Amino acid sequence: MNVSIRPEDPADIDEIYELNKFVFGQDNEARLVDQIRQGSNFIPQLSLVAYLDDTLIGYILFSKITITNGDFKYESLGVTSMVVHPAHQKRGLGAKLLIIGLQKATELGYTDVFVFGHEFYFPKFGFLPAARWNIRPPFEVPSEVFMALELIPNSLQNVSGIVEFPIEFSVI
Repeated sequence: MNVSIRPEDPADIDEIYELNKFVFGQDNEARLVDQIRQGSNFIPQLSLVAYLDDTLIGYILFSKITITNGDFKYESLGVTSMVVHPAHQKRGLGAKLLIIGLQKATELGYTDVFVFGHEFYFPKFGFLPAARWNIRPPFEVPSEVFMALELIPNSLQNVSGIVEFPIEFSVI
């Protein structure tokens, strides 16, 4: 399978929307991606598409999030969207998108990443429950599905608090 992965460009936007809508069976995820793309938390280099020939088969988006604890604010990244066309799942494409995205995030100077995700999938890449650092989401979820990865060792050592998601998350 000869897959190319690169940052999105404007010609990809409609296909990204349709892939998200198809995979999730509704358009909330697709609308969220579009909303994030229009806001200040969007990082163009961390919106990655995967093409097989001329067909979009995968997508991942990392966007800025903030951890707050009183007056303390800490900027980090969250995996906002990660999607692979069902016909191409279970072939390592999601892993490839995630690994390339994490490498690019590190190159851009980001030190850690958070994700809501499958408790058995993301730990394969080093993600651990965010509760380990006393960091939690703004709503109740099982601690094993809200995870963090330190891209730089000990980057979260002096960080704790509640994650604030961009306003775009509340308008979908």
